[in-house]
Amino acid sequence: MAYEQFAYTYDRLMADMPYDSWIAWFEQSCLSKGLNPRTVVDLGCGTGTIAIPLASKGYKVFGVDLSEDMLAVAQDKSQGAKLPASGSVTWLQGDLRDWVLPEKVDVAISLCDCMNYVLDEEGIIAAIQSVYDGLVDGGLFLFDVHTPQLLRNYAAEQPYVLDEEEIAYTWVCELDEEEMTIHHQLSIFSQEPSGLYRRTDEEHVQRAYELDWLSEQLRAVGFTNIEVTADFTTDAPNKATSRAFFSAQK
Repeated sequence: MAYEQFAYTYDRLMADMPYDSWIAWFEQSCLSKGLNPRTVVDLGCGTGTIAIPLASKGYKVFGVDLSEDMLAVAQDKSQGAKLPASGSVTWLQGDLRDWVLPEKVDVAISLCDCMNYVLDEEGIIAAIQSVYDGLVDGGLFLFDVHTPQLLRNYAAEQPYVLDEEEIAYTWVCELDEEEMTIHHQLSIFSQEPSGLYRRTDEEHVQRAYELDWLSEQLRAVGFTNIEVTADFTTDAPNKATSRAFFSAQK
């Protein structure tokens, strides 16, 4: 299962990801819609690197992830977080395509290309429907996806190698252009306290969807005010866009 062992080295490998930019986009998106949200669900929350800062800002956050190991790391991290009285985070194991919370929420987020891990169109439609059902009226769905062009770039530029003192990896990719799915094969070498290195082999599969098709599915479920932007900007996506950002309102 993807992320089963990867969870314990995930934060070290992802340290350079622009988490602050995702959080800023979340806040700006809510502001632009005139929303003052109180409750947020983070779908595909991983180790909580976005959910915990949101809780620290005073939001009531539900973190949902399929991986027990990722949630275990998130739980450990959240225990050391200093949260204001209004802030909280609850970790729940669940699937993007089928999840239920104790209450409906003001905003649903699914960031860091989590939606690309849903590998069939029916699954994407189910995920969108689950979000719609889990939002309050007027609630906001915010997510980002890798574009087909980025998957092509990955395939053209691979292999990737990281060689640092405490951690290293080799990463190769194979793209199925017809299905627009990409298979990532990683061999990760992480140093343990003994000084020896543990090897972990991971396979991750992602699928990229056409942006117009995603917008159509959002509309079909009932979402309105759909906006699509590119690469942490307010610009419309173009052929070179790597990451597309969606905002849709119930």
